[in-house]
Order: sequence, then C-alpha cells, then structure tokens
Amino acid sequence: MLAPMKCPHCNVGIYESLQRGTPYALPKGVQWTPYFQVCPECKQDIVYLECFSTSTQTIEYIVERFIAYPSNPTLRQLPPEVPDPYRQDFVEAVAVLPLSPKASAALSRRNLQALIHDLAGVKGPNLDSEIQTIIDSGKVPSYVTEGLHAVRQLGNFAAHPIKSLTTGDVVPVEAGEAEWNLNVLESMFDFYFVQPAITAKRKAEMNKKLQDAGKPLLK
Repeated sequence: MLAPMKCPHCNVGIYESLQRGTPYALPKGVQWTPYFQVCPECKQDIVYLECFSTSTQTIEYIVERFIAYPSNPTLRQLPPEVPDPYRQDFVEAVAVLPLSPKASAALSRRNLQALIHDLAGVKGPNLDSEIQTIIDSGKVPSYVTEGLHAVRQLGNFAAHPIKSLTTGDVVPVEAGEAEWNLNVLESMFDFYFVQPAITAKRKAEMNKKLQDAGKPLLK
C-alpha cells in the first residue's frame, strides 16, 4: 500500500513512491542511502537520506530517514480557530517531522487522544478502542472515521500495541505514518473547530438580517 504524505514543496497531499538510490559506504562501516521521488503536483524533487552501520549482523540505524531536500520544507498552517494546547502540539509535531518521524508521530498520537477525550467525550483503555468507539458512534463524518481507521492500520497497532497504550512514547514508525497522523489531526480540527465556527458566523450574519427585518431569529 502506498503511504500518504504531503509534498514538502507545495504542501499538497500525495502518495509516497520513493525510489532507492545507490548507497555510499564510508570507510568506518557507515552507509548513506538516498531515496527520491518527484511530486506529481508541483514536479519538484523530494530527497531523503538514511544512514546505518554496516559493521553489525543486523541493520543498526545511526540516522533514520530524514528529508534532505528541500532544506526548508513548507510548514503546515493551521486555521486560527484551532486553540491551544492542540495547536501547539501540532506545530511541534510538524517542526520535528523532518528530523524525527518517531517523535512527530508520538506528539500526534498524544494530540489525537487528547482531542478524542476532550471533544468526542470518549475515554477507553487505549487509543485503539477509543478510535473504534468513535467509528461505531456514527457521530463524525466518513472522512474523519476513514482517517482514524488508517491511523491504526498504518501504525500497525496490532504489532506495536504500545502506540495505543502509551500514546506519547517515541517508538519506531511505519513509512508515511507520521505524515498521516498530521493529516488526520487536520481533518479533526476542521470538524471540531473550523466548521462550527463557520456555521456560527453564518448564523450570526443571518440573525442580523432577520433582526433588521423584524423577523424571528434562528435558534
């Protein structure tokens, strides 16, 4: 399955299709490997680097895959309706994504669980069961439930239950997992903060017109 991501140039949602380049081995048993693809939207190059030790029987990562180009990825912008602490956690998760997808995913999982507790009013033994409760409730739109389901699927919760039990722990992530968690947070921010604010604004504007016309106000 192709992992979803956002282009670091144009910030448009795309699918990861990284191609592995020729590794470069250094004398002391260290190997750097490039991965690259072209954004299908803006046609810009995207390059990642990965470094691991070749001196052991098993792969020992020294620097896990990080974005090398562009050097200053486009940061995701949140609507002003999104309040703290959700905003601050999201901003931090975006900032550390190029350096540590594991840390970014941990911040996003913690943020996601806080949203589920505070706004959906759902609290369970772990994040996995809380997501299922929201999906079963039918109280959120399909684009949110589908995104939440993919959080579990991409995160491979079955193989890594610690992600569900202790959401803020920094643990290994799957390809595209950290980016997808941010995508899902954005969809939840839209549902819980942005759309209600738009509706309230439109209602206030309509009530002003009705009031001026001497007609009953919307409740």
